Amino acid sequence: MRLGNHLRRCRFEHDEISQQALANAVDVTRLTIHSVEKSKFVPSTLLALKLARFFGKSVEEIFYIIEEK
Repeated sequence: MRLGNHLRRCRFEHDEISQQALANAVDVTRLTIHSVEKSKFVPSTLLALKLARFFGKSVEEIFYIIEEK
């Protein structure tokens, strides 16, 4: 099981905000945003909530579980 996300899609739906601008808005580095988008890093609950609040979405609208067989 792993965590998937729609973070890149959310950025583009939000006037194509850059990774850097999003990182600044939620107080993390651009590399953190990149790593979350590529599913290389699982965000903390606090970061997931900050991202959801920024985009005006629920956490479940951005993050989802990928079942692996």
